[in-house]
Amino acid sequence: MSQLNTRFLPGRLGDAGLNLRDDPRADKRMLAAMEARGLLEPIPALPIDAESTIDELLAFCAENEAVYEEMNEEAMRNLPPVLGVSKETRTIKGVDDNDIILYIHRPGNISGPLPGILHLHGGGMVLMSAAGSLYDRWRCELAASGLLVVGVEFRNAAGKLGPHPYPAGLNDCCSALYWMADNATDLNISGVIVSGESGGGNLSLATCLKANLDKRVDTISGVYAQCPMISNKYQNKDSALPSLFENDDFGLNCAMMGALSKVYDPTGNNQTNPLTWPLHAQQNELIGLPSHFVSVCQLDPLRDEGLAYTSKLVAAGVTASSRTINGVTHAADMIYRMEMPDVYLSSIGDIKRFAEFVCTGD
Repeated sequence: MSQLNTRFLPGRLGDAGLNLRDDPRADKRMLAAMEARGLLEPIPALPIDAESTIDELLAFCAENEAVYEEMNEEAMRNLPPVLGVSKETRTIKGVDDNDIILYIHRPGNISGPLPGILHLHGGGMVLMSAAGSLYDRWRCELAASGLLVVGVEFRNAAGKLGPHPYPAGLNDCCSALYWMADNATDLNISGVIVSGESGGGNLSLATCLKANLDKRVDTISGVYAQCPMISNKYQNKDSALPSLFENDDFGLNCAMMGALSKVYDPTGNNQTNPLTWPLHAQQNELIGLPSHFVSVCQLDPLRDEGLAYTSKLVAAGVTASSRTINGVTHAADMIYRMEMPDVYLSSIGDIKRFAEFVCTGD
């Protein structure tokens, strides 16, 4: 009877050996783009895991960060430029007296005040840079839709912007938030939406939680988190989050995330700290937070933790909603701009609508 039941379950819940290319739910355009980049081949056994030493993990991250950056660069190559957007770079001081570079993108043909987006890039809080072409393009397209966007070059736990484990990156994101709010008049913005994907989704939610503890949650009009990495359940998977089993290796590998989690929190002292892993927030820590929206991807191992956090917010009385983008893997709505423009622009438009509503009520 158990065989009869499980065979109808989705993804690897129904077939533990299922490959992404054979999953009938997958968007064929995404599969073709991944095939062209060699991303549909089975993920080889990693040389590191959560039992590796920190030095081994840092060396792996340093060696592979450029590979991931090149993959993002390839996704944006050959796209026409986004017109009508101006760019500016500023450097501010963080709470740790460190320099933080901000990338500011403004629409050139729309007068303010405009909703402001504080954008926090992905990379598991460990890798990547806000200066990368994927994130530069994302900020440009958000700005072209009529938003002022500030990207944060926060400290990473590894790679060229590391090694600075938790709470360094979170401190930088909060510093940028408070700077943006304190300079709202000069920036000509009507409010601040904190937004980011994957590790940036974690930091978006954690920034709101920390702002609440800092008595500065009023600086945030809303939070829009995309495919957030927030459970820390990647090494020892939690059956309450079935997407960790269903979609493992579908563009994202749980063993890799477990290793990156150790880089972010080397001591292991923050495994259930909601500022490190927001899914562990208790109801009393969520009450009174501003509006949230969580976007997840159907074929993403992280899907269910984003949905679970939304449910926690609603239970705490927070205005919170979510959407699931069908047919795509982790952050594919940001990556495949050329191949799936409708999916990409739908996410841009969704952030724009949310920002306008929470900042102006329109």
